[in-house]
Amino acid sequence: MPQGVPSTVPQDGLTTRQRRRRPLLVVHTGVNKGKSTAAFGLALRQWTAGSSIAVFQFVKSAKWRVGEETALRALGDVHRDTGQGGPVEWHKMGEGWSWSRKQGSEEDHAAAAREGWAEIRRRLEAGAHDFYVLDEFTYPLKWGWIDVDEVVAVLRDRPGHQHVVVTGRDAPEALVEAADLVTEMTKIKHPMDAGQKGQKGIEW
Repeated sequence: MPQGVPSTVPQDGLTTRQRRRRPLLVVHTGVNKGKSTAAFGLALRQWTAGSSIAVFQFVKSAKWRVGEETALRALGDVHRDTGQGGPVEWHKMGEGWSWSRKQGSEEDHAAAAREGWAEIRRRLEAGAHDFYVLDEFTYPLKWGWIDVDEVVAVLRDRPGHQHVVVTGRDAPEALVEAADLVTEMTKIKHPMDAGQKGQKGIEW
């Protein structure tokens, strides 16, 4: 795709404008860091476009606050106070969502994850937001807690103009096949290989 020019033009009956505005399903997968970071970068772009943004984190603890969360929550406040940008919601484990990490069996956690997905499904079917980040959502799919075929069907049939970004390692093949844009973060080097731990401003 040199200089942003598509290599082919599909015979889908859409105008260039309609095709350009097509909602995308995006998957960031692979073993290296950067999957969530790239998704939150897209969220920043969406905010400047005035989009309604919703982030749902499935694995990170409520005590774990990444820099992008602080920034996007602040931008949500800017929208509320000035009308600039778009509204922002950020939901993660332990903040009123039932997939929070608690003592219990794997089935308890699986049931909670399914309930979390059910809430996202309701929002998608209602067209509640313009842009969704389903952060580390590949893991409950990989573990069999949430049905992959159901997820793919809901994402494929979502109404309106709703972009969805899914992050996490080992994205299921059916999800990859359904996606419009798939990026695999391949590790060439990582500071941890040299014994360096994560640092503020890089990992969170």
